[in-house]
Amino acid sequence: MIDLYYWPTPNGHKLTIFLEETGLPYTLHPVNIGKGDQFKPEFLAISPNNKMPAIVDHEPADRGEPLSIFESGAILQYLAEKTGQLLPADLRKRWEVLQWLNWQVAGLGPMLGQNHHFNMYVKEPVPYAAERYTNETTRLYNVLNRQLAGQDFICGEYSIADIASYPWIVPWKRQKQNLDDFPNIRQWFDRIRDRGAVCRAYALGEELYKEGQLMTEEARAILFGQTDCKPPGS
Repeated sequence: MIDLYYWPTPNGHKLTIFLEETGLPYTLHPVNIGKGDQFKPEFLAISPNNKMPAIVDHEPADRGEPLSIFESGAILQYLAEKTGQLLPADLRKRWEVLQWLNWQVAGLGPMLGQNHHFNMYVKEPVPYAAERYTNETTRLYNVLNRQLAGQDFICGEYSIADIASYPWIVPWKRQKQNLDDFPNIRQWFDRIRDRGAVCRAYALGEELYKEGQLMTEEARAILFGQTDCKPPGS
């Protein structure tokens, strides 16, 4: 059994999509990031970077104590290896998937996250930052669009690379992009959106999203004014 510590953000959706796709049993534990649940000691014990998602696997392959893992990319790779699904065994194909998984974790997610921040959440507009991250979003969309030319999925077959990237493309309108400008992404996006596991994963988050979608001043202070930013003893 997998304990999934989750909130319906792009990184959270990655894990529910994977788990619904593979049928691996799991229990959902909401971590309301707008109320500061990510800073609770019990959560920090499994996710020391105070970010969700995180998991605890109560049946690890070594049959030892429950194993906790944080960082969405690491979790996807771990679960793919655990289940033998969505990560090829072939050396070259496996590393193609892992490269694109890391592309998402290191580039697509962080840059689009900054796009969201400077286009949606800042109180006072910062035109340079908004333009810079919107342009970088467009560049990354072009990278993905080229990779998808002539194939249904990022690495040919559906994999954790697709599962990692798709949730970050879902809010394309907020990112000031137009999927019709990226025809390969548009077809890939529609193909994934219609998968049963993806529909189920997003349905799981709907009520939680309604609960947490209001950007109150308290939530803003928690999300964007995190206090654990000073060196020890300062």
